[in-house]
Amino acid sequence: MEKSDLRKIKDWLWEIPRESKPGMRVPARIFATEKMIDEILEDRSLDQLANVAALPGIAGRAVAMPDIHEGYGFPVGGVAAFDAENGVISPGGIGYDINCGVRLLCSEIGLSEIRSRVPELGKALYREIPSGVGRAGRLKLSDKELDEVLLKGSRRLVEQGYADSEDSANAEENGYLRTADPKAVSGRAKDRGRDQLGTIGAGNHFVELEEIEEIFDEEKAGKLGLFSGQVVILIHTGSRGLGHQVATDYIKTMMNAASKYNIALPDRELASAPFDSEEGQSYFQAMSAAANFAWANRELVSWEARQAWQSVLGEEAGKLRLLYDVAHNIAKVEEHLVDGKKKKLVVHRKGATRAFPDQPVLVPGSMGTRSYLLSGEEAAMTESFGSSCHGAGRRMSRTEARKTIVAGELKQNLAAKDIAVFAGSVAGMVEEAPEAYKDVDEVIDVIRRAGIASKVAKMRPVAVIKG
Repeated sequence: MEKSDLRKIKDWLWEIPRESKPGMRVPARIFATEKMIDEILEDRSLDQLANVAALPGIAGRAVAMPDIHEGYGFPVGGVAAFDAENGVISPGGIGYDINCGVRLLCSEIGLSEIRSRVPELGKALYREIPSGVGRAGRLKLSDKELDEVLLKGSRRLVEQGYADSEDSANAEENGYLRTADPKAVSGRAKDRGRDQLGTIGAGNHFVELEEIEEIFDEEKAGKLGLFSGQVVILIHTGSRGLGHQVATDYIKTMMNAASKYNIALPDRELASAPFDSEEGQSYFQAMSAAANFAWANRELVSWEARQAWQSVLGEEAGKLRLLYDVAHNIAKVEEHLVDGKKKKLVVHRKGATRAFPDQPVLVPGSMGTRSYLLSGEEAAMTESFGSSCHGAGRRMSRTEARKTIVAGELKQNLAAKDIAVFAGSVAGMVEEAPEAYKDVDEVIDVIRRAGIASKVAKMRPVAVIKG
């Protein structure tokens, strides 16, 4: 894809017209500044977006967020909606880490009250929350127990006493998809997830102790119980090995299904099946089950974070309340307007966050940079199928980051910012260095200017827990 293939609509909005690439059924739109577009064109992400626009049943347009970068099949930061009756579902449009997402726990106190206890609290969080590749959690579930989690998501953790019903009420979809069927999940996938509940894994997953540094909308922040200087905890993880295996299993299934249903694929990584087909429904049920596992996973990590909080600060520090939990790798059936008519669509969000009007939108920065709490706005419903960005977005591959960034210098830079880091892997920490990511402030500014979401608060990390 060349810059000449794009049409500039606004300073923060670009379009790939249908005629730019053979096979495109709809145009594709990218929310980005000109500077961002120049960087985006360095990888294959816009070619991938144009390929998505060629899939059967796609509605309206394919959409890319400003944190877009190359992924498997779909670009990360991509949004596409397909007609539920004659469109497809594609595992590449959700990704391997099904329902990777974030949740925000809010304390009742300010950082000034516990500043001297931050190192101790960071150590307690690192000790309580298993992290790293292959690290097992505190529970090892039987087949029956695991099926309950796959069916009920975070509700199952409420039933077991690890949370109260308020947590489920403050999560997207109340913490579970009703379309889940544990029978659609393979034994291999179940075995990989059996002991991983309550763990964050590695990669870009983390738990961060943060301070609310700036409030942009006092009214909305007040309604959410937020105040300047408040201590919060941001949790970022997904469905771990279980979700990865579900994706692996069904990508193979979809390769055969595409041929069976005569779906012309512009890229094999976009292997798809009709949503209403046997293969399409089986994948949707398995994906929903993996999404429920992820919500349960973040719920148990929250319990562990609360245990660490209480062990260090005691009862007088108060409770950690869940403000919201949102997914950013998922497909869901929703109704949206297309050409003035309401349609039932299968909305794929891969590295994109739901942003319905007045809904909290959580956007983590890279390790050591600021994170944001946004609020969804009406324009999201007309411009991006109710979707926003999900983070800063990578600008370096993990391999490039390891070659470029010096671990010792990274540690010194974070220490200079008063950020305590607890990580099991130096290599993993380097891969997630701030330099490997785009500027989250620029990403958020594009979302704000587009009217997709408004800024409510900005948070700065004071302790980071990584695998």
